[in-house]
Amino acid sequence: MQKLTRIIALSVTLATVSGCSTFGVYKRDIPQGNLITQEMVQQLRPGMSQRQVTQVMGRPLLEAPFDAREWDYVFQLDKAYSGVETRRLTLTFDDTGQLVNIEKDGNIAKDLPLDINTAPGASEGADPLKAMPEESTGVSAPEAGPASTPRR
Repeated sequence: MQKLTRIIALSVTLATVSGCSTFGVYKRDIPQGNLITQEMVQQLRPGMSQRQVTQVMGRPLLEAPFDAREWDYVFQLDKAYSGVETRRLTLTFDDTGQLVNIEKDGNIAKDLPLDINTAPGASEGADPLKAMPEESTGVSAPEAGPASTPRR
């Protein structure tokens, strides 16, 4: 009986103490939206076409539903142990599709603490056209040959 009481007391103590920890929960920074860098913004010039802007910035996160002349690029970095950093770039085009106005919101000149090469999920930002099957699986890609016609 005394042994059972000790086991129960030890079990209750361990269960109680295991819920309290001096170590915090691991958190990671969460980037969302279009990445906006100073280098990208410096390439934008009034008079650029929408296609040229897309080549520099990518597709916008938001296009105004009633006015396709305004594109919004929004980037948020939810820092694990501090606040949220938001960057917003609003581009306005004229009726011919030429860039006429660039509005910046947030500190675009500041470097972001993102390390794309070593972060978990680093392959998400990789160029899918440069990713070859042999790099990840050890199997070489099939040779491109003439198209075969199905037999009937």
